[in-house]
Amino acid sequence: MRNPLVLQFHPVRPRSLRPTVLSIALAAALHAGSAWAVTPFELKDIRVEGLQRSDAGTVFASLPFRIGDTYNDEKGAAALRALFATGLFKDVRIEIDGSVVVVIVEERSVIANIDFVGLKEFDKDTLTKSLKDFGIGEGLPFDKALADRAEQELKRQYLTRSLYGAEVVTTVTPQERNRVNVTFTITEGSAARISEIRILGSQAFSESTLLGLFDLNDGGWLSWYTKADRYSRAKLTADLETLRSYYLNRGYLEFQVESTQVAISADKQDITITVNIKEGQPYTVTAVKLEGEYLGKEEDFKTLVKVKPGEPYRAEAVAETTKAFTERFGSFGYAFARVEPRTDIDRATGQVVLTLVGDPQRRVYVRRVNVAGNSRTRDEVVRREFRQFESSWYDGRRIKLSRDRVDRLGYFSEVNVETNEVPGSQDQVDLTLTVKEKPTGNLIVGAGFSSADKLALNASIRQDNVFGSGNYLGIELNTSRSSRTLDVSAVDPYFTIDGISRALDVYYRTVKPLNSQGEEYQLVTPGASIRFGVPFSEYDTVFFGIGIERTEIRGASALPNNYFLYRLRYGDASTSVPLTIGWSRDQRDSALVPNEGSFKRINVEWGAAGDTRYVRTNTQYQLYIPITKKYTFAFNSELGWGRGLNGQRYPIFKNFYGGGLGTVRAFDQGSLGPVDVVGSYSGGSKRLNINSELYLPVPGSGNDRTLRIFGYVDAGNVWGENETPTWDSMRASAGIGLSWVSPVGPLKLSYGEPIRYKSTDRIQRLQFQIGTAF
Repeated sequence: MRNPLVLQFHPVRPRSLRPTVLSIALAAALHAGSAWAVTPFELKDIRVEGLQRSDAGTVFASLPFRIGDTYNDEKGAAALRALFATGLFKDVRIEIDGSVVVVIVEERSVIANIDFVGLKEFDKDTLTKSLKDFGIGEGLPFDKALADRAEQELKRQYLTRSLYGAEVVTTVTPQERNRVNVTFTITEGSAARISEIRILGSQAFSESTLLGLFDLNDGGWLSWYTKADRYSRAKLTADLETLRSYYLNRGYLEFQVESTQVAISADKQDITITVNIKEGQPYTVTAVKLEGEYLGKEEDFKTLVKVKPGEPYRAEAVAETTKAFTERFGSFGYAFARVEPRTDIDRATGQVVLTLVGDPQRRVYVRRVNVAGNSRTRDEVVRREFRQFESSWYDGRRIKLSRDRVDRLGYFSEVNVETNEVPGSQDQVDLTLTVKEKPTGNLIVGAGFSSADKLALNASIRQDNVFGSGNYLGIELNTSRSSRTLDVSAVDPYFTIDGISRALDVYYRTVKPLNSQGEEYQLVTPGASIRFGVPFSEYDTVFFGIGIERTEIRGASALPNNYFLYRLRYGDASTSVPLTIGWSRDQRDSALVPNEGSFKRINVEWGAAGDTRYVRTNTQYQLYIPITKKYTFAFNSELGWGRGLNGQRYPIFKNFYGGGLGTVRAFDQGSLGPVDVVGSYSGGSKRLNINSELYLPVPGSGNDRTLRIFGYVDAGNVWGENETPTWDSMRASAGIGLSWVSPVGPLKLSYGEPIRYKSTDRIQRLQFQIGTAF
């Protein structure tokens, strides 16, 4: 994708008027008095001459006089200034013919077309728009000075891309009706490459270690994509800051970058960079002191200190401490608190004392909460997630909680909160929550490929934010060989004003478990359910629900043995009325691309009435740990267990399934677990999944969390009612993948290899799905 180009121009005012008899007379009259003055007279008529494209009305609208007015020198001079100010004319003259004023104009040429020849590095449409914003565009008057500046600006922009030999030539071609075509002919040449980077003066760390911190380098196998071997002043500045942070986090308080030299070869193709540094000596923290005003809560603040005496001074830990102090002040209503770290260095001993000077300044309360950027989502959908109320004391913790709650809605790609002082008030602030909406209507497509089933597809369409109301409406349609589903569901997250949610679900499912002997049987389950979610705290929600469903085992040919025995004992069809109760706690910083926090869930389903009696539980735990600003470790575990009650067998149609995305990747979807005598994969009453992932940004994408690559290790299996889970029976796989928050939903593409498996397992190495998490 080409980067946008931003051009900066300054309009050039028209030069002085062409000397005409009257214009000279008018100018002289302004300075010399009445000697050259035109005798005022009553204006009988106004004529305009010289127009080719402009409308006469444009001229008349700019004149400060009308027919019947008294004309004088001042009005004539004002007319000249007004007409030149329109930018439409190169020259303007006013002549007097008796009682008639004749306005004679010479129009500027108008740009008919702008074209670029040889343009490759920049996007043409973006460049055209940037030029028009600054006065060079189709339909605008042509200004040679602006065109020259555009040419120079283009050359400067090419320098930022390491294209030092780029040439830009502007050609102006006259056209009929006083129009011109403007063509920028560009010879970009080849980009200069970094041939060498040196860091001189390093003693504590090897030069190769320090160069490994830089984004810039002298080339590699991904340079064609990352362009890391192209010099950029901004990139070099960022790399120097990274270098500085590296030393400051290892105790080198007096580290300095003494100089930086960038040299380019005579042919403008090779660049060498030399960085001269002065390390200084490392310092160890001997004490951390608090000074200033801490509201009598010094002991509370001391628990937030990340810097430990006896350890090397770490600038990152100091920054984390000052941030934590500022946030704690904010929780007490001090929105503009300052915390200044001060270091007392003893060079003789290599020791440093850190003093944190606190200044809470004034306490403020929130006058108003504004919501911006929500062109589709209703204000109330955002405001009901806010826990910082208007006309109450500023509370930093509640504001952060509010931001996280809005982010977890999943309707926005960006959520930011700004605090602005109220003009004229010392104790009031306004909060502005700015969101950037993303598409919430998703077409979800999943697919997998195996040698047995070839390509398997499923799809659904859903709208997470129907008409901007915050309600969910979804229709799922699955037409794979093993599972066919029609599911219509709707969720109102604020069924009551207190935040109790209501979910309705109506479905018709047909399942054909994997069977190597045939496919002439199926499970048909129509049903419906209703569930309510009651929030007990900011993070905890308890769910209660009831449903009714009827499951029928159809077919006789090649019927799996498990189904045959179950139907023989309980009949072809059975009706159940399940009651559900569940609990969840969501402390993730984002539901879409979490970077830290955890998610816990427990769900219990009890077959309380109908033909079946059973209990089915499912628990899940997710944990996200930010290792660095770019790397995130993610862990997921899920345990399912079920058994029959009142002497009944556990319903086979309530079995858990494993294998594929969401469980153990690299194995075919739903293929793990017991296999009966006819080769059917019918799941089991017990399931365990353990997933771990390490996320890192795609090279060259910066820290874009919506596009990341990951490595994973999965383990798990499914066991029958009479089987005991053991480590020897576990399956495991490892692989790599790509995670992308696409316009149609979160996408995961993974390729893996089984590392614990049996020869009879069904393997599916390449898998992808849109709309999935783990």
